[in-house]
Amino acid sequence: MNYQFARRLDAAPESFLDRLFAVSRDPEIISFAGGLPITSLIDVAGIRDAAAAVFADEGEAALQYTTTDGYLPLREYIAGRYRSRLGIPATADEIRITNGSQQCLDLTAKILVDPCTVVGMERPGYLGAIEAFSYYQPRFKTVAVTEDGPDMAAFRRLCREERPAFFYGIPNFQNPSGTAYPDAARRECAKCCRETDTLFYEDDAFGELAFDGRPRMPVKAYAPECGIMSGSFSKTVSPGMRIGWIYAPAPVIEKFDSVRQAADLHPNALSQAVIYRYLTTHDYEGHLETVRQVYKKNCQQMCDLLDDLLPDVTHTTPEGGMFMLATMPEGKDSMALFQACLKEKVAVLPGVPFYAEGGGHNTFRLNFSAATEEEIEIGMRQLKQAYHCGTV
Repeated sequence: MNYQFARRLDAAPESFLDRLFAVSRDPEIISFAGGLPITSLIDVAGIRDAAAAVFADEGEAALQYTTTDGYLPLREYIAGRYRSRLGIPATADEIRITNGSQQCLDLTAKILVDPCTVVGMERPGYLGAIEAFSYYQPRFKTVAVTEDGPDMAAFRRLCREERPAFFYGIPNFQNPSGTAYPDAARRECAKCCRETDTLFYEDDAFGELAFDGRPRMPVKAYAPECGIMSGSFSKTVSPGMRIGWIYAPAPVIEKFDSVRQAADLHPNALSQAVIYRYLTTHDYEGHLETVRQVYKKNCQQMCDLLDDLLPDVTHTTPEGGMFMLATMPEGKDSMALFQACLKEKVAVLPGVPFYAEGGGHNTFRLNFSAATEEEIEIGMRQLKQAYHCGTV
């Protein structure tokens, strides 16, 4: 059979995500490569109780087809949380529930990107976004991001000269680096977006995971009409339930609804009802604080071990989220490190897939959220062994 596949498939880079999940499923490997929240802190009992209550009170409705926009009580809850945490006047009408925030990436690109459309990205940037956008054949233009935020001169130049359909960024504890934009950088991004009619796609998957619990104001707060935000309960409640959302201006929401209906009609009705019940009947704030403190401890342990075991490797020092980025001396190769690590039964993620315009060969991402204290101790020593035999 001669299968005729769409040419757009050739535009997408080789996916590292499948390899990531395969590594994460291998019980013999200590994985610092994936993006999983720690399994032991998923509140199975609380979610089970919430599910039982949903089945008892609204089981038939929760198992039936529902509306494209999503479960209204959940949308109102999310809007209310924006208002109470951040002081943003969000409404349920501006929010749509999705099957994880990853779906927001695909559907947003579908409504905004034609072949050769310019899309702005962080450098390094989230590989899942790079892969999702690539199927729509954009031209990526990247802006370097450090612990001081984006290179603002490059950001302004991108917006003024290239006129991207949107700039995609993760201001809160970025994936892969774990860095966060200072407030001044957020204000400057918003100012530039307003002046150039540039949309800023703000992926806020990690905003609730600040180690100090302090909310950071989003770019959208300073330029509401330019801001698209996405969020997710995957990092704070359960990734398997696949509940995320998009929060955007009305013209974007209108187009989003159209493509959403064609994609899958509506989000998972049962998961929406269960998560809403869980959020409103359990101590969500207490749960978040527990998660934050575990991640903070794990992050500090990993930073200390990196400093002690691999002193020639520099790294970011996150104040939240789930990731840090390590940089080896020039000439070292993270793909070689990846292969050497697997032989030592530990996994890291090479930095190359995070660089849409190339680069990152001597960088690798570490995830500190999924492992236990003992696994971090053992895994980092296995990483040291792999580093000294496999990165030249």
